[in-house]
Amino acid sequence: MQQYKKIKIIISGGGTGGHVFPAIAIAQALSKKIKDAEILFVGALGKLEMEKVPAAGYKIIGLNISGLQRRLTYKNLSFPFKLISSLLKAKKIIKNFKPDIVVGVGGYASGPVLRIATKMGIPTIIQEQNSYPGITNKILAHKVDKICVAYKDMEKFFPKSKIYLTGNPVREEVIDTAGKKDNALQFFNLNPEQKTVLIIGGSLGARTINESVIKHLPLFSEHKIQLIWQTGKTYYGQVFQLALHHKNVRIFEFITQMDLAYAAADIIVSRAGAIAVSEISAIKKPAILIPSPFVAEDHQTKNAMALVNYNAAILLPDKESGEKLGDTIIDLLNDDEKQKKLSKNISELAFENAADNIATLIINTIK
Repeated sequence: MQQYKKIKIIISGGGTGGHVFPAIAIAQALSKKIKDAEILFVGALGKLEMEKVPAAGYKIIGLNISGLQRRLTYKNLSFPFKLISSLLKAKKIIKNFKPDIVVGVGGYASGPVLRIATKMGIPTIIQEQNSYPGITNKILAHKVDKICVAYKDMEKFFPKSKIYLTGNPVREEVIDTAGKKDNALQFFNLNPEQKTVLIIGGSLGARTINESVIKHLPLFSEHKIQLIWQTGKTYYGQVFQLALHHKNVRIFEFITQMDLAYAAADIIVSRAGAIAVSEISAIKKPAILIPSPFVAEDHQTKNAMALVNYNAAILLPDKESGEKLGDTIIDLLNDDEKQKKLSKNISELAFENAADNIATLIINTIK
């Protein structure tokens, strides 16, 4: 009797939630499709994945790797040594684990792991979350077998024959908002007769967005606009003190019930990270996007423009938010037709079952 071979998969990458959460969503979809699949993550030591992946129930090994700094710094001197040690460790991990396929999700760790896998002839797939690829995925693109993307027109960055338009995997529990509006308003103790704006700037927070909201709080009170406001860890204490006397504001360091926050909102103000954009597209809500100007290669502006070019979101540059955020929110809340148009157009850009589709592609690629 022939012995059954367990399928083994390495998923590598991380650094930020934009890489880590899609990676976990892909792993969960694979676990559903292949009941006894053995999935190993390889990440970067000290980064978000080293905490979030074990919390999701998967094993992870960390590489001592970091990126090149864009400015001249002593940290760049250690980069070649970290890269060489990471390549050697990646080779050892792959030889010991013997994966049937290696999947890269972007971020520092995916570079060495995918490079070794391609040299060893192991099938490889990368998943690019942004409309403008990160440097790691651009380098790997010509070596890997297949490339999953979330935006159209990616042929200018990747070989056309390798591209699969799958969308970004999003957490199903977060976008499950159907029929929850009444419960959501009750959960946040909000008035159903008033308009609600959800403001999110990432888990650490967005200084410009927070300062802009604080500046416009009297205007929001005057117009009876309610806020569900995720300030981020860095700014929570400061914002809480400044907004304490505004009765129309619900302030959170981090919103755990994102499905209810999305359900309660009439419109959303957000940074334009790949996963935030994918979640907003999936829930089909009108959005004002304020891209962070501090991310590599201005990814977020390019993500936002991919929606703005289809009249599916409003772009407000970070440097203009201090002056214009209040009026931009009020104008949109007062324009029902504009809200309907944005909702309709963004829904047409949303991808359903992205994690499931990527998992199927991974399984079909295994030799």
